[in-house]
Amino acid sequence: MSTTDIRSGTRVRTGPILAVVSLALMTVVSAVSGLNVALPDLARETGATQTQITWIVDAYTVVFAGLLLFAGALGDRFGRRELLAGGLAVFGIAAGLGMLTSDPAQLIALRALMGVGAAAIMPTTLSIITTSFPVEQRAKAIGVWVGMAGGGAVLGLFGSGFLLEFFSWSSFFGLNVVLAVLALIGTLVVVPTSVDENPPRLDLIGALLSLVAVAATVFGIIEGPDRGWDDALTMTALAAGVLGLIAFVLWELKSDRPMLDPRLFRNRSFSAGSLTVMVQFFATFGLFFVVIQYLQFVVGRSPLGAAVALLPLPIVMIPLARNAPRIAQKVGFRRLAPLGLLFTASGLVVVSQVGTHMTYWSFALGLVLFAAGMGLAGTPATTAITESLPESKQGVASAVNDTARELGSAFGIAILGSVLNQQYRDGMTEAVHGLPPAVAEGAESSIAFTQSPHVQEMGSAGQQLVAAAQNAFVDGIGVALMIAAVVVAVTAVIVALLAPSKQDAGV
Repeated sequence: MSTTDIRSGTRVRTGPILAVVSLALMTVVSAVSGLNVALPDLARETGATQTQITWIVDAYTVVFAGLLLFAGALGDRFGRRELLAGGLAVFGIAAGLGMLTSDPAQLIALRALMGVGAAAIMPTTLSIITTSFPVEQRAKAIGVWVGMAGGGAVLGLFGSGFLLEFFSWSSFFGLNVVLAVLALIGTLVVVPTSVDENPPRLDLIGALLSLVAVAATVFGIIEGPDRGWDDALTMTALAAGVLGLIAFVLWELKSDRPMLDPRLFRNRSFSAGSLTVMVQFFATFGLFFVVIQYLQFVVGRSPLGAAVALLPLPIVMIPLARNAPRIAQKVGFRRLAPLGLLFTASGLVVVSQVGTHMTYWSFALGLVLFAAGMGLAGTPATTAITESLPESKQGVASAVNDTARELGSAFGIAILGSVLNQQYRDGMTEAVHGLPPAVAEGAESSIAFTQSPHVQEMGSAGQQLVAAAQNAFVDGIGVALMIAAVVVAVTAVIVALLAPSKQDAGV
């Protein structure tokens, strides 16, 4: 497959370009789902607390989400190929360093650096498609791009699960390095250079405010259970997040060429689509974060066994996502999106009922309901975003879609992880009473500590501590997933009221 670049008159082979940008996208997406599988082994071997575990995952998504809009503008101005290559290099180097350390604080810093690379990669891959492919081929190429985003999540789960059957948790970072190197070589060989002939002015203040708003809010949410919700640093971080968001909106409103014009959200289809995408990824990555730990810490499955247990998700979601646009054309986004969100909420309710001894058919039923909702609402939500804006603003539409995904992921991990942590700590208060201070502190901070050799050597007292930790962890999962279900169900009602009818939307 090839086409002619009108501006240069050169022949461009679009097939290899699509393969390379798809691989780059999979590299970014797999870095979240794959780490979830490695978390229990990582926690056991590094001694990371539950709060540190949440940060190791979310440092990546926070930086990623905060820099997405700005990174897209950088690519338009300085060259999309160059930014993609630079992002892959940063991502790969940070992942390589991650293989060499077992210090939780260093892992958090390296994951944040990987998030910088990911922010340069993801929006650039879509921009390369829209600038390299002719209009008649673009929709199909974007469809492949969307499919590869889902494929990357599956690759991360099963790739990491397979590696951890034979190697240590650090092999997860090895997978990141291999994918990044292959994508970087492909970028340098086949991806053409392209820049925007009239690039927008770089909005450095807007970029800084957006990063502060996201990072400060997530910091407060994650640190609350550890430091206390009335702690000065926790409250300062949450206040800074709110003020950062207000300042960002005000700054963008007064800018003559805003990075993201808040007035776009007056468009009901655009707002409903963005909200749907954000809440779906809030639920998805929050679910991944708590459930994969449950399958390993409580049920006792191996990393690969935990990934296999989640197979109902792709089996149900992928076919439905492929056919959802046709269904949306018949019934309308206003009906289909709320229905999908309600399916997702019901799935969360079912999964929230898990116990220390899992009944797999019930767990699988919850996953099927959840996946059906994701499949029905996901693709139509993205379509609602892109079709609500004119051709000249498709770059903005793509950036908002990506940002909604990553913001949802970051807040899902932070909020559900924080609820799980708080409930676990509360549930362990009585169980650790009378134990040596070091044992009590370790058991309260992480369920992984209760599975260490030191606790196993405590005899019947150790067995009671393990049982208490598992019960507290399961209770935390139940509360976290019920909160997620309420958020998704309320969103279903809001979208039903907010989204325009088929006639109003011009469908």
